[in-house]
Amino acid sequence: MYVCNCNGIREREVRAAIAAGASRPAEIFKACDAAPQCARCVCEMREILQEQREALRYAAE
Repeated sequence: MYVCNCNGIREREVRAAIAAGASRPAEIFKACDAAPQCARCVCEMREILQEQREALRYAAE
């Protein structure tokens, strides 16, 4: 599924960037060698970041 239509960034690329250490949408764009354009995807990127944080928190317990 595409998260960012402007840059063609897919959900798996967002998750890979997060796994590589990205903790903000700007870092995800940088990891994908892209730049925000319309910024509609930023909210979805934040949701995925939060989801990953929660998964790590529960895994640590």
